[in-house]
Amino acid sequence: MTTPYFSTPDSVIPAVPAPAGWPLHDPSVRGFASDNYSGVHPEVLAALAAANGGHQVSYGEDEYTARLETVMKGLFGDAAESFPVFNGTGANVVSLQSLVPRWGAVVCATTAHINVDENGAPERVGGLKLLAVPTEDGKLTPELIDREAWGWGDEHRAQPLAVSITQTTELGTRYTVEEVRAIAEHAHTLGMKVHMDGARLANAAAGLGTDVRTFTSDAGIDVLTFGGTKNGLLFGECVVALAPEAGHALKYLRKMDMQLASKMRFISAQFLALLESGLWMRSAAHANAMAQRLRAAVEGLDGVELTQPTEANGVFAILPDGVAGRLRERFRFYDWDPARREVRWMCSFDTTEHDVDAFAAALREELGR
Repeated sequence: MTTPYFSTPDSVIPAVPAPAGWPLHDPSVRGFASDNYSGVHPEVLAALAAANGGHQVSYGEDEYTARLETVMKGLFGDAAESFPVFNGTGANVVSLQSLVPRWGAVVCATTAHINVDENGAPERVGGLKLLAVPTEDGKLTPELIDREAWGWGDEHRAQPLAVSITQTTELGTRYTVEEVRAIAEHAHTLGMKVHMDGARLANAAAGLGTDVRTFTSDAGIDVLTFGGTKNGLLFGECVVALAPEAGHALKYLRKMDMQLASKMRFISAQFLALLESGLWMRSAAHANAMAQRLRAAVEGLDGVELTQPTEANGVFAILPDGVAGRLRERFRFYDWDPARREVRWMCSFDTTEHDVDAFAAALREELGR
């Protein structure tokens, strides 16, 4: 008889074997394209299975979401309110909508995910204007913000009412605590709110060696997108209102933007698996360490030009003509700037030393051809 994996008072639901012929993919295939390519952390899968028994009230009125609220307050302070959502784009749209009215604009870096990789969702769905500023390293500064923070009261110009920064940035760099605080203080002086896209928030905390509150709520961030998918979740992110007044709008915007999960316990349970045992920091620290190992393995190779400091789990490099295409026949990764032959290599919670060493060996082979 098959061993049950949970039971109800009236029945036992048996464990279900995998479909014949599964898995459909080759689990031995590894790549460096994205930390979204990795699977679900086993501890997160176990938490999902454990949360699956019986019935729980839907739309967030469940035991897991209530506990997550307590955990988030422990991380960010008693004023924090958490709103689990489905995905990162939705989280960013909901966050930004909570900060600006329909006539508002958001200052961000040109490389920001909201500007480059969300298909105009902040503008089309969120109904706001993005004011993108070029940066050398993906990071804004008060001086760079001032390039677009002007024109208040001018009815012909979208009003710059918020700043969005990414931690860590799309270029793999991270803001220091002092840099975040300087941006928040400057923005608040101008009457602007501050959003942090923390899709890789754990990688930043691990790299800075500090608790996450230090560079979020304590530094003046108003609303935070807390990433989970890139750090071992099956799906789900969490919008965290840090300023006391920020949570009111989020309650309604989440539903309006189709980000309110009916079976929310399964998003919340995943975050609990990450946060309560310290898994989120262990996984992020490992991914960061693998990126450092990769950087050390390739930075001395003839023809490889590293373009950004490796401060999280990504390595950016320019390769000689033709090398990237040949190397991609063995390992998947993305071009970052094709015009410069710049590529991006990402590590994740399940990247191994063997993966890194095999990739570096393959790169050496291609450079020697």
